[in-house]
Amino acid sequence: MKFHHLFPLAIIFITVLIGITLYPYLPDILATHWGISGEVNGYSSKAFALFFMPGMSLALYFIFLFLPKIDPYQKNFAEFDQYYYLFVNIIFAFLFYIQLLTIFWDLGSRFNMIQAMSPALAILYYYAGVLLKNTHRNWFVGIRTPWTMTSDVVWKKTHEVSSSLFQIAGLLALMALFVPQLSLYLVLVPVLFNSIFIFVYSYYLYRRL
Repeated sequence: MKFHHLFPLAIIFITVLIGITLYPYLPDILATHWGISGEVNGYSSKAFALFFMPGMSLALYFIFLFLPKIDPYQKNFAEFDQYYYLFVNIIFAFLFYIQLLTIFWDLGSRFNMIQAMSPALAILYYYAGVLLKNTHRNWFVGIRTPWTMTSDVVWKKTHEVSSSLFQIAGLLALMALFVPQLSLYLVLVPVLFNSIFIFVYSYYLYRRL
């Protein structure tokens, strides 16, 4: 089995192992959700908090493996599958990091959750930009608007621009580590802007062509 298949399974196994090991030392109710102000606003049972993430990750693992096999543009998918599977591994590493942050908080550590998440989000955003630059037209990965899906030229040009925008978003998210008072804006606003701009830009390209 290839490494990109083994890595997510290893992450899931380690997450379950950590949950089993720490189960006796954690309270029955754990903090599992934080609001935009950084305050805890959601709690879950210990079993749910420790084992929901690996269960969801296992379901995602099979979904990510299945998608390339059912894509009508399967040959296009094969052209960038190495970027795709690396992105999948980054997603699993990100979920594992969030699980660790949650456990550390429930063990008594206190920190700005958004600030703590910012390095992981920076990597996720930045590599999303790398992936977008290398995608070929398909139904599951990339900027799939009505206009990119009908033209290879619109797809290519839209993804070139979106690649740069998401890499910039990654760098801005990393800045949140050093400017905690602006962390929420640095993490969320660039991605929201990118989503709106790219949608409009793909339409503009289509009309122009």
